[in-house]
Amino acid sequence: MSKKLHLVSLGCTKNLVDSEVMLGRLREYEISDDATSADVIIVNTCGFIDAAKEESINTILNLHQERKESSLLVVSGCLTERYQEELQRDLPEVDIFTGVGDYEKIDQMIAKKRGIFSPSVYLANENSERIITGSNTHAYIKIAEGCNQSCSFCAIPSFKGKLHSRTLESIKKELTALVAKGFYEFSFISQDSSSFGRDIGLKDGLVDLIKTVESVDGVKIARILYLYPTTTTFKLIDTIADSKVFETYYDMPIQQIDDTLLKIMRRGFGEKKSIELLEYMKSKKDAFIRTSIIAGHPGESDEAFKRVCDFLQEFKFDRFNVFYYSNEETTPAFTMKPVEEEVIEERVEALEQIAKETTEYSLKKMIGKTINVILEGKSEEHEYILSARPTLWAKDIDGDILINDTSDLEILYGALYEVKITNFTGEKLLGTLMKIV
Repeated sequence: MSKKLHLVSLGCTKNLVDSEVMLGRLREYEISDDATSADVIIVNTCGFIDAAKEESINTILNLHQERKESSLLVVSGCLTERYQEELQRDLPEVDIFTGVGDYEKIDQMIAKKRGIFSPSVYLANENSERIITGSNTHAYIKIAEGCNQSCSFCAIPSFKGKLHSRTLESIKKELTALVAKGFYEFSFISQDSSSFGRDIGLKDGLVDLIKTVESVDGVKIARILYLYPTTTTFKLIDTIADSKVFETYYDMPIQQIDDTLLKIMRRGFGEKKSIELLEYMKSKKDAFIRTSIIAGHPGESDEAFKRVCDFLQEFKFDRFNVFYYSNEETTPAFTMKPVEEEVIEERVEALEQIAKETTEYSLKKMIGKTINVILEGKSEEHEYILSARPTLWAKDIDGDILINDTSDLEILYGALYEVKITNFTGEKLLGTLMKIV
């Protein structure tokens, strides 16, 4: 009888890639959704902000309460890397601790029942035989680790270190292997994707990456996530827009727009240059633009908050996320005078309302259009309604549309279809299948 493995991957998609590497190293285990019967339980943690840290700790403790007596509880990832000594001292419930450098050694650690903390950060490559989760057609490709930026609020460089990029050849080999397995859609990810390749001598690393990906037969859909304003160029924006493989998708977290606050946040670019980039993106045909905003960073005055609200309402991003400022002890902002908690909560609520309104505006603009989608399966809304994702939208991030009319076409989950958007109801778009692409 095979042993069972229960794995929980918390935080970002970059973490998910590392979790998939661990699954690849533990192929002899049967993956189980039931923690109570698992022989090994792994929690790949997130340690980015307070909410993520709390979720990680609660997940560990809850799984400990559920697990059977003979099981091993393993904790890896950013939280354990960042708080090695504290967690090993305060969490006796955990059997094995490891950080962000040894995902490919997870089988050795379990065999020896002893954790490892290597000084280097692990970066998956073409030789990492990971098990892709969540899709038979889409995969995340991690192109770099670490970050060269020095944002006042971010602790990532303190435990992930400086930028470390993969080679173009390594990425091409991984893509080729995944295409051979049936994958055709890829999202390229890292902490600061627009700096990709600068540490290995590439001047326009993402431009080179795009050309490399386009040379791989079988890649039908691609997008890049997590651009940084100061390292995003007009040439890159053009290259994405002109590509026949890459979607015209721009994910650039601006965090704020007020000049004074951007300087406090050490964001490099000010308002004028940030808006120039965004407007240039917006000028591209069928461009989809996503960003994120931090509410309540120290130094965020009433005037600065009003400025970002006005800008968000004017620009109308297709999507934007709102983050509650988290005061992280290893960051420059930690010792700055904080904004009152009640004020932050009010600002988060106001920003979320704007996000709801601008998302609805973006969705309604699609009514009457004919677009390509990936048919993903039955919708949670109703058993007779299907879920589909426009190829322009990122998986797991931008949502789905509902198919309430199949036109009696053959239903193939994971296949590409042409869909006409017919209506907007509640918070969802409705569409009719037109043909298989």
